[in-house]
Amino acid sequence: MKEFFKKGQTVLFQGDSITDCGRDRNDISSLGCGYPDKVAKIYNALFADNGVKFVNKGVSGDRTKDVLARYKTDILDIKPDFISILIGINDVWRRYDDAKDPTPAEKFRENYETILKNIKRDLPATKIMIIEPFLLYNAEKYGWHEDLDPKLLVVRELAAKYADYYISLNGIFAGLEITAYKPEELSGDGVHPEDLGHRIIALEYLKTLGII
Repeated sequence: MKEFFKKGQTVLFQGDSITDCGRDRNDISSLGCGYPDKVAKIYNALFADNGVKFVNKGVSGDRTKDVLARYKTDILDIKPDFISILIGINDVWRRYDDAKDPTPAEKFRENYETILKNIKRDLPATKIMIIEPFLLYNAEKYGWHEDLDPKLLVVRELAAKYADYYISLNGIFAGLEITAYKPEELSGDGVHPEDLGHRIIALEYLKTLGII
């Protein structure tokens, strides 16, 4: 167990609805009810008076292009010392819902890599954690792997190039739904985690940084 963040640092959670998880967007201290809130609560319980500022800027429905569009206000202006990014499942989802608006893998790569390049250029001291998007087993969405899997390869390639820390969440969940839990215990729709799913993400986050 170690106090990973320094006193007064800012930790930013970035992503889509999995990160957003009902946060109050008018309250910078609101973390929602998902894994960002759990990470912050555990960290604060372990290290009292640590002075770390946890900020959640996830936005439900976002794709990589939306995180890129929010780059100045929701990344650069916050000047995080540490940022975690969990994005990508909506780049898949929009191909299959009524919008029929796919994001090709190369466009996905372009968007995501631009975000990462911008962070490296503008915030060179900021540590980056990439959390890969995931899809748990769901009969209605099983075919989505045709679109998701090439994007997972992109995320892993970009992580090798830009990330300081990486969580292979799709693989972790795949193992757990075979060995430990029913898929619906982790996520009712295969995309949005149940509370158990969020606890697992928080656990992997803290383990990856050696905090627990």
